[in-house]
Amino acid sequence: MDNEPSVPVGLIGFGLAGGVLHAPVIDAVDGLHVAAVATSRAESVRTRFPDARVVAEAGAVFGDPGVALVVIATPNQTHAPLARAGLEAGKHVVVDKPFALDAAEAEMLVELARERERMLSVFHNRRWDGDFLTVRRLLRSGALGRVRLAQFCWDRFRPAVKQGWREEAGPGSGVFADLGPHLIDQAACLFGWPEAVSADILTQRGEACTDDYFDVTLHYGTTRVLLSAGTLVAAARPRFALHGDRASFVKYGLDPQEGVLRAGGRPTDPGFGEEAPAAYGALTGGDGVARPVATDRGDWRRFYLGVRDAVRAGAAPPVDPRDAVRALRLMARARESAREGCVLPFT
Repeated sequence: MDNEPSVPVGLIGFGLAGGVLHAPVIDAVDGLHVAAVATSRAESVRTRFPDARVVAEAGAVFGDPGVALVVIATPNQTHAPLARAGLEAGKHVVVDKPFALDAAEAEMLVELARERERMLSVFHNRRWDGDFLTVRRLLRSGALGRVRLAQFCWDRFRPAVKQGWREEAGPGSGVFADLGPHLIDQAACLFGWPEAVSADILTQRGEACTDDYFDVTLHYGTTRVLLSAGTLVAAARPRFALHGDRASFVKYGLDPQEGVLRAGGRPTDPGFGEEAPAAYGALTGGDGVARPVATDRGDWRRFYLGVRDAVRAGAAPPVDPRDAVRALRLMARARESAREGCVLPFT
């Protein structure tokens, strides 16, 4: 067990992001504990975290001297203002994705964190998905050779528009703001930042009032990385498909961690983050034989382990917020490409 004092965490928001994706992971990391929660779902918090202080407003968490780290898990348009308030209150801050609505807001937060000497990170938990870790391992091993085409898809089948801010018209809504940051972050981790970008961002469902489909192509010389998500895809495309001059790797299905957490599971449960062999991806070489590749174990706790070490010991944050700033610049460039219908350089 960890012998150092536990870092008290203040959680802003206790909906899907805060209550399902953040809180159980924080609670499963030695050296962190949920000390305060700002939410209207007081009973839900008290049932799961009876020792946590429950308040109605984020300001009460920012003003709590017993909170060292705040986690922003609220609607997208509130991320930057709340992160700024947390930093100004002297707190270390984790922000759910997207980091901010635009790169200018994000750059302001990075500079403020530097001035206040506080840790700032962005919850790009998908860096610790098992399928992504497997792809990274294969690339590093050279098993694929030089990759010329990579496709990252995240599909859903939702003919009916869901209630909630994610599908309402307004800043920060839409599938590109929701899933684009994860796919761009994964692509940048594997291939770096592209030379150019082209994009198609659409609203396909008749009653939708924000984008529900995107197809973004990142240009790296003669290599192309395609990032796509749709809401009218009943037979999902591969989550990852990478094709190199030695072999191809194709993997279907999403990392299981979110599904387990949504069902009430915990990161400390036996087998958490492990995938069944039936879900493994396949590596196909020049002989045409598809060979299964065991999926690495995913573990989102590794993000919060990095946060703990950054707060306690001044280690580098697990996700550099400057990466998220670059991703927001790339997203803005992709939207511009979609409007103009052309390939645009990215520097």
